[in-house]
Amino acid sequence: MPRLVPLVLVLCPVFALFACSEQAPNSVAPSAGASSSQAAAGVAGSSPSAGGGGAGGAENHGGGAGDTRASGGGSAGLSAAAGGGVVGETGGSAGGTGGSAGIGASLLVFSRTAAYRHDSIPAGVQALSRLATEKHWAFAATEDASTFSDATLAAYNVVIFLSTTGDVLDEAQQAAFERFVRGGKGFVGIHAATDTEYDWAWYGGLVGAYFREHPAVQAANVVVEDAAHPATVGLPNPWHRTDEWYSFKSNPRPNVHVLLSLDESSYGAGSSNMSGDHPIAWCHEYDGGRAFYTALGHTSESFSDPLFIGQLAGAVAWVLAR
Repeated sequence: MPRLVPLVLVLCPVFALFACSEQAPNSVAPSAGASSSQAAAGVAGSSPSAGGGGAGGAENHGGGAGDTRASGGGSAGLSAAAGGGVVGETGGSAGGTGGSAGIGASLLVFSRTAAYRHDSIPAGVQALSRLATEKHWAFAATEDASTFSDATLAAYNVVIFLSTTGDVLDEAQQAAFERFVRGGKGFVGIHAATDTEYDWAWYGGLVGAYFREHPAVQAANVVVEDAAHPATVGLPNPWHRTDEWYSFKSNPRPNVHVLLSLDESSYGAGSSNMSGDHPIAWCHEYDGGRAFYTALGHTSESFSDPLFIGQLAGAVAWVLAR
């Protein structure tokens, strides 16, 4: 009797690409629910290899310089031991659209600190995770610098520096991030992103300026200079809010498009004044990609403010809309 040979069918998985509106770049979305020890592209590494040097002009609040992250809780699902970030993933469905913006975004939030550490980082991670879920964006957050490799970054089209401080990437990781931006991808910097990598000139150009100093946390009037930008649509003008108001080593205005500025007569700037021209949020095209920065976001309360969250949503939409 003849033997029957079973036919084996090999199924090849097909990876869907995110399509961004207005000719935005495409990238492979990270899979929701991936192992907490691996990035979306399957590259693990629980110990960042970034240099731990000081920030040079780093923000001086007297806080700890450690890399310990408290459990993110909520939908972020993050925890990281000191000195070694762990990538966690949540977020919208792969290939989803970004709400009204119609953008398929894949976000990597990076919050490693080598100098002062902001207490608001967990709240920021949770808020960005919720935003990603609402917009059906893919999302991952990490403090693991080894995530900055070509293979891993290929899974994302936006990198967000969330109050990073000090020297957080080594030279190889810096080079991978430069290639990411040159490939047409997006960068969003929040608050202490300007208190980061003082000795990396390319990054200084990307973020637009470096932090100099700030007065005590207090209320001030924020002036909307471009009310039509996706990150400013719907903001009151002036926008009266409480935050920690950074000043910068140089005025970024000649090199960026200023979106928001401070009315220095509305608060006690002291030595943190910028002679009456005080940009506080801006955007620009940079080295093949797009970059947005906001100095807002020092307080945990910022990340429950719908106006601030709307600014971040608009920022992601803008950096992708190429």
